[in-house]
Amino acid sequence: MSKRLIDLQHISKSFDKQMVLDDLNLYIRENEFLTLLGPSGCGKTTTLRIIGGFETPDAGNVIFDGKEITSLAPNERQVNTVFQKYALFPHMSIAENIAFGLKIRKKSKAYIKDKIQYALKLVNLDGFEKRSVDSLSGGQQQRIAIARAIVNEPKVLLLDEPLGALDLKLRQDMQYELIRLKEELGITFIYVTHDQEEALTMSDTIVVMNQGYIQQIGTPEDIYNEPTNAFVADFIGESNIIDGVMIEDRLVEILGVKFPCVDEGFGRNRPVDVVIRPEDVELVDPGQGVMEGDVTSLIFKGVHWEMDVVANGYEWMVQATQMHPVGAHVGIRVDPFNIQIMNKPESSDERAVELDA
Repeated sequence: MSKRLIDLQHISKSFDKQMVLDDLNLYIRENEFLTLLGPSGCGKTTTLRIIGGFETPDAGNVIFDGKEITSLAPNERQVNTVFQKYALFPHMSIAENIAFGLKIRKKSKAYIKDKIQYALKLVNLDGFEKRSVDSLSGGQQQRIAIARAIVNEPKVLLLDEPLGALDLKLRQDMQYELIRLKEELGITFIYVTHDQEEALTMSDTIVVMNQGYIQQIGTPEDIYNEPTNAFVADFIGESNIIDGVMIEDRLVEILGVKFPCVDEGFGRNRPVDVVIRPEDVELVDPGQGVMEGDVTSLIFKGVHWEMDVVANGYEWMVQATQMHPVGAHVGIRVDPFNIQIMNKPESSDERAVELDA
């Protein structure tokens, strides 16, 4: 397993007496593609800026490759940042933009020329040296911003919502480009986004954040299939999140109906949150399910149909390849393995998980 490259230890940060990060602990491994994911104001960009040296934490330490760098200036760190607004210099050519950091470091002309050609080839923009910034599309400008960052040979590339200004098709293309670059360069990527699909597509590890706390850390598969709490389940993909009562081990009551499940250790007759993904709700003939309901809406999504089914007073979201028309009376069935049981938080901002750094 790769070694730890960055260690954030007990990081706290406030702005105008508003706590943005509260005792955050996180480590990032060498050559990892780690995504900080969460809604606006959750602390993800502040975390990135602390790693980059653009913000200083009120408390805690930033350790980089075994050395304490909490107070080190951005230009003294082996880190480069690509922002959503690419911050390219419009009065400079593409080559001059890419060479900017190298000239500051007083590299030779031959070295700079080689690096420009290498970087442009890497981002599939060979021959663009003399072009102006204004002549480029948004996707091309984004690639130049990445090229400018990677010529400095950082150990870590920080990306703050870099695809946010691109249209959907271009954004998807650039996701695959970033994965390819990460594999070719062998450097650590730390990526900030609020886009769940982006995080699931690109990441080795996802860190879900909310209200200054880390809610869950895991692989995309773990985060999607085994969310730690209702916030994560709701934020990552779409979910049916229903109040339930854990009757006993492997048996939960949902909407007045007892469902077999595989979870244990919640106690008896305990209120819980029950999470069932829309694709895990099976629609069957009436009488064959555990409850019955009526289809109230129907949308074709290309790969599947999305249906709302009202059953036992709850509007279920269902995704299935077989269509049931609006007004159809159907049965509902859920495999026990597809029912996720979670403890209810004691308060809205309860720290969902205690994490070891």
